[in-house]
Amino acid sequence: MEWKTANADGKNRVIVTKKLPGSRWLKILKEVGCRVEICQSDAVLGTENIRTAIGSRCDGAIGQLTEDWGEPLFNAFKAAGGRAYSNYAVGFNNVDVAAATRNGIPVGNTPGVLTETTAEMAVALTFAAARRIGEAERFLRAGKFTGWLPTLFLGERLWRKTVGVIGAGRIGEAYARMMAEGFKTHILYHDLHVNPGLEAYVRDYSTFLESRGDAPLTCQKVKRLEDLLQAADCVSIHTVLDAATRHLINADRLALMKENALLINTSRGPVIDEAALVAHCRKHPDFRAALDVFENEPALEPGLAELDNVVIVPHIASATGWTREAMAVLAAANVAALLRGDPVWPESDVTPFLGDSPPRAAPSIVNARELGLPFLTR
Repeated sequence: MEWKTANADGKNRVIVTKKLPGSRWLKILKEVGCRVEICQSDAVLGTENIRTAIGSRCDGAIGQLTEDWGEPLFNAFKAAGGRAYSNYAVGFNNVDVAAATRNGIPVGNTPGVLTETTAEMAVALTFAAARRIGEAERFLRAGKFTGWLPTLFLGERLWRKTVGVIGAGRIGEAYARMMAEGFKTHILYHDLHVNPGLEAYVRDYSTFLESRGDAPLTCQKVKRLEDLLQAADCVSIHTVLDAATRHLINADRLALMKENALLINTSRGPVIDEAALVAHCRKHPDFRAALDVFENEPALEPGLAELDNVVIVPHIASATGWTREAMAVLAAANVAALLRGDPVWPESDVTPFLGDSPPRAAPSIVNARELGLPFLTR
């Protein structure tokens, strides 16, 4: 693996396992005296590759969601003097946070800058599936279009239909708001917790619609996932991946959905049993799915790519220049602050770190309380 070094004379050695967009993130690390070694390969790094890169002395690391940061790596990282790790992602299911905590290593992530970007992609995938965009484009590019027909690529209309949201956190809430406000959809959501902000938003927007003479909308938390799946015309997944959500959508639950329902996933691939999805889509040609993530990424379940009623894109839900550069800034700021001995940012809003005068704090450390790290007081 080829590695490129920036600021070779820096006193703190930091490894970065992928090239990151923008330049500000690198400036942040240089300003705290870091020697930054960046892997130039696009290949996913295995544990041994990363262990070799850590070597005998390594102060900080920025890793990727495609890598397995478990006990072996955190043991090696601690032995090399590691003091700061940040995942270049909002999710951290690839990180054994308990192992990091046992080794006294803070784990950072990059929340708050992917929300609207990922929700926008979920909306895009929703309508790509509903209106058969990929299928129609392939038909056209293959030279099969001979003229307009009344029956050509009839899709699904979502105006004032019912959208089900699995996981009503930041991204799930943003998606629900976009669908309700933009397309006047009713919202059902399944989550461990009530989301009063989302419910109030839809209620207030519904009041506005009624003041204009339009029909109101509804937003309701559904206790049983099965009830949501049966009622919704479109289901979008925004949950975390853990033991409880792995294969949350399986053959039995797919069978509960409407024949012409839509299933959208921009969360994590293993939330869906991909083999079950392939079988279901083969059996139900009017059912459509749109996936940004896959169970055994980058590999696809055999048969998935051949299905016309499935839209697939290569894990690009957060892929806007602004978002990916902001993620890099937050990841670097986490590492820089920890190496400098700064406290942890106590607020969920991390946008101050993207401004000209960022706080002297680590933006987001998921095990800060477990490690007893101080929080910034203002």
